[in-house]
Amino acid sequence: MNDNPQDYRKVDVLIVGAGPAGLAAAIAAKHRRPELAICVIDKGAAPGNHALSGAVLEPGALARLLDPVRPGWQESDEAGAVLLARVESDDVLWLPGHRRAVSLLPLLKTARLLGLGYGRMIHGGDYICSVSRLAAWLGKIAQELGVEVLPGFAAADLLWDQGAGRAAGVKLVDQGRDKEGRPQRNFLAGETISADFILLAEGCDGLLSEKFITMAGLQRAGEQLYSLGVKELIRVSDEQYAKFGDRRVVHAMGFPLWTPLSGPDVFGGGIMYPMGENRIAVGIIAGLDYRYHDFNPQNALSLFKEHHYVKQFIDGGTLVETGAKMIPEGGWEAVPRCPQNGTVGKGNVVLLGDAAGLVNMLKIKGLHNAIESGLAAAEALAANGSPEKLAAAYTAALERAGVVREMAAARNFRQCIARFGTTAGLLLAAAGRLLPRFKIKPDYTHLQREAFPRRAPAPYDKDTFTALARTGHREEEPCHLLIGDEALCRDHCLAKFNAPCITFCPAGVYEKIGPQPRPANPSNCLHCKTCQRKCPFDNIRWTVPEGGEGPRYTTM
Repeated sequence: MNDNPQDYRKVDVLIVGAGPAGLAAAIAAKHRRPELAICVIDKGAAPGNHALSGAVLEPGALARLLDPVRPGWQESDEAGAVLLARVESDDVLWLPGHRRAVSLLPLLKTARLLGLGYGRMIHGGDYICSVSRLAAWLGKIAQELGVEVLPGFAAADLLWDQGAGRAAGVKLVDQGRDKEGRPQRNFLAGETISADFILLAEGCDGLLSEKFITMAGLQRAGEQLYSLGVKELIRVSDEQYAKFGDRRVVHAMGFPLWTPLSGPDVFGGGIMYPMGENRIAVGIIAGLDYRYHDFNPQNALSLFKEHHYVKQFIDGGTLVETGAKMIPEGGWEAVPRCPQNGTVGKGNVVLLGDAAGLVNMLKIKGLHNAIESGLAAAEALAANGSPEKLAAAYTAALERAGVVREMAAARNFRQCIARFGTTAGLLLAAAGRLLPRFKIKPDYTHLQREAFPRRAPAPYDKDTFTALARTGHREEEPCHLLIGDEALCRDHCLAKFNAPCITFCPAGVYEKIGPQPRPANPSNCLHCKTCQRKCPFDNIRWTVPEGGEGPRYTTM
């Protein structure tokens, strides 16, 4: 064991990512084995700064995490600030146009009685939650237990030994380079953190996670599919908040993303959650397999906010916080596994939470599985002293926890929609478990010259959106958004699709400078990585900027 836990450069357990999955693993592992030197690093300025979700939480996993370490935690003020209210009114709506709203809850209750997958979309009894606050709270608990939680530490590379089939550690990003990559006077070379066990909990499309998947030869049975969630926090009047209620959640499908037969056809929908203090979270989630070259999820959010049902609760309100993040939607078929033994990782490295893709699209949630994966990793660490056996022990723990069974039960849901479109796909998905595996193309291949048929009332104000996400990067550092072939952007993407990155980037990072689309404003980046997954020529790569940068979410 490490005799000097204050020296983070050599630890027993290194966790990359201070989100719910990584911090759950740290807390549970430290409780089970206090002698372990455990370090959690995160590229954000503080735990929770890069965490964004709806969120509605099934509380069972959180209780299993905190009951042993904080008896009576449910009664604390901190718990009340994180778990805002138990859901009592669960509105699942179909919006056929810009005025009407039809409840789907009776159909979902019937589906539950019949044992159909759609019955899992009911959220009654779950808790409305701020995932930013949850991560901040879990980070505090982890530190109190003796875990080293180090925000502002951005990891650039995993030190993978191909011959040994394990990783020696992680290399942090260099700091203090100028825009051309030359060391400045304040240059600091990225340090190496060595560890016996490495847990990758970076969230969706994590840099180290994707590098690890490639280096270790992990394979997905099906293509990973992504969506982009765009979220606003709006302060409304006393009357509007009382009318909405503090125990209601709204999940809506239909307008403005999808109308059967006549179009448009974008998988996704809108959300509304009360967040306390007269604030209502309003968001849109749009699958990135859309085909419209000019589609902007933020404009779709503007249209959703203009719907008669939505507008009554937020009209005249004040925008107080914003954010955007990708969601992995491919389900169990897209979880990376070792082809030899099916483990969710290899050797002494495992994937947790959204880094593994543990989102259940039939439930429209993955936060509970993120925490469960952290608990499973802690169980594997507690029962296993051999780093080489971590991946096998972790995968077995995931199976015992029911995560694998839950994910497998929802397999083919999102694939049906990607393969057959929203209308036919939703019908086929009711029997998704009985259908064969579909070969799905990556999201970026779906883009066409077709225009999205619905126009927002006004162009979305991306400058205000970026400002309220409180994002920032050092202006003189190298651009962390890399264009593979600039000629491809200029001569093909611009001519065929009018450079869609300029439209879909929620932070306005990309602009046309002369004849060339470029990441002109990298300091605006929200780290959502949509550009990496939706560039129609797969020509953009997101790399990690210096630590402590990016958005600073507090209630997302």
